[in-house]
Amino acid sequence: MLKFISHFLKSKSNLKSTLSNSRVPISRNFCTTPIRDSIQYDVVIVGAGPAGLSAAIRLKQLCRQNDTDLSVCVLEKGAEVGAHILSGNVFEPRALNELLPQWKQQEAPITTPVSSDKFWFLTKNRAISLPSPFNNEGNYVISLSQLVRWMGAKAEELGVEIYPGFAASEILYDANNKVIGIGTNDMGISKDGSKKENFQRGVEIKGRMTLLSEGCRGSLSEQIMKKYNLREKGGAEHQTYALGIKEVWEIDEEKHQPGAVLHTLGWPLDHKTYGGSFLYHMKDRQIALGLVVALNYQNPFMNPYEEFQKLKHHPAIKPYLEGGTVIQYGARTLNEGGFQSIPYPVFPGGAIIGCSAGFLNVPKIKGTHTAMKSGMLAAEAAFGAVNEGLDMNTYWDALRNSWIWEELYKARNYRPAFKYGLIPGLALSGLEHYILKGRHPITLKHGKPDHEATNAAQLHSPIHYPKPDGILSFDVPTSLHRSNTNHEHDQPPHLRLRDPKIPELTNLPVYAAPESRYCPARVYEYVAAEQNKLKLQINAQNCLHCKACDIKDPKQNIKWTVPEGGGGPGYSVM
Repeated sequence: MLKFISHFLKSKSNLKSTLSNSRVPISRNFCTTPIRDSIQYDVVIVGAGPAGLSAAIRLKQLCRQNDTDLSVCVLEKGAEVGAHILSGNVFEPRALNELLPQWKQQEAPITTPVSSDKFWFLTKNRAISLPSPFNNEGNYVISLSQLVRWMGAKAEELGVEIYPGFAASEILYDANNKVIGIGTNDMGISKDGSKKENFQRGVEIKGRMTLLSEGCRGSLSEQIMKKYNLREKGGAEHQTYALGIKEVWEIDEEKHQPGAVLHTLGWPLDHKTYGGSFLYHMKDRQIALGLVVALNYQNPFMNPYEEFQKLKHHPAIKPYLEGGTVIQYGARTLNEGGFQSIPYPVFPGGAIIGCSAGFLNVPKIKGTHTAMKSGMLAAEAAFGAVNEGLDMNTYWDALRNSWIWEELYKARNYRPAFKYGLIPGLALSGLEHYILKGRHPITLKHGKPDHEATNAAQLHSPIHYPKPDGILSFDVPTSLHRSNTNHEHDQPPHLRLRDPKIPELTNLPVYAAPESRYCPARVYEYVAAEQNKLKLQINAQNCLHCKACDIKDPKQNIKWTVPEGGGGPGYSVM
């Protein structure tokens, strides 16, 4: 814990000293609350993921091409760039080819081309081979957390200022309701709200343009979409989500097939639950194994983490893992709404980019290339708006005229087809893929929002999961240790209940405490309280920042906010 606090204070000191010696002004705001520094940039980007870094790089490229200069700042809540990045990841380099065409010569960590592509339908004891609907020729098996670290270095070479360990906790507005930047969290505050000896006031990071690249279900992005009614303005449906749970293993050399890609449908999930697993052979005898579970599942007794543990014991999966070692564990939600759920991405003073807006191509199971492209398009619009006084709404026009739009439109009916169940979904998606190829005149709609899909517990029977064997399957504390998750314990909780009575009055009696199962980090557990009544206990220090609770809670009673900067998982190969 102390190393994180030290990192925060050192980073903040570096931030102030760096900026005080640059041409970027630091001003002081005088108000009734304690003074906090106000730092001005031309463009402020929240989130050092693929979209945010692509936007930053593209902005600086445009500056060089036009013999001008704009100050660009990227804030990242993780302790370092890549620490909170988790993805499959079979990487399609289309956007990177456009952004940094010399990436191979510049030694990007993209070295393992896809060598084979298999697709299985799993029953409890069998793996039935099906024709693969994926076209992964020319793609690569990578670690996305490693790629964004490389991209961060490239951005800094161009003059982008990146500050990890700083969590953007609020949007700043001017008198006309225009976004003028963000505020970072105060640090050094105890659980009871009192200031500790190491208290540091947050900083106002102001920009002529603010780009939100927080990833799936970004907290500031969600606020902005509601404030400016961006879903309604774009004619978008609600977003739908899935939870991805992943481990990276190191396996025996003779079992390793660099670049081999495997996807599955079916077991261990029931036929009413959309999802599937993946197994990708990375470099250095590593494999990425994961299970993706759509969060519109109905059975409140289902536990995605335990379903993943079951998967590893399947006769077709188990042989890969035997004799191997788990290197890292993590979890993250992903957008599955696709074309139907894209909001209007521009707001007064900025735009939403990447997975915060939701550009994942569900049948491809890929969203990095589209996120990157959205960041590049937003950067071009922002450059025109800041440097030439053009309208930021050109970003929306550019999106609709880009290959992102074409790709997502063709894929728009795959995911909603599965609301009818696994077999009808396979039939409809097969028709779309092999015959209609996205030309169907009808656009299918999504079902209920994920939190409304959960049934009352009385409609289902409890699911009894086997105990972990400690060899292939593990308990949550063991997995959490492998995620390198760390939070300062004595800080205000970043997971709050809007109504503290709902867990005991509704979630427990009606839904049998689903938060104790949908969370892959055991953040939520019911413990005995007075008179042997159960009370919800929130173990916020366990949080993987996956956002499943913010999405799946039946009454939308959990409010996810950013903790102190630098807290959360510490991914290195995810």
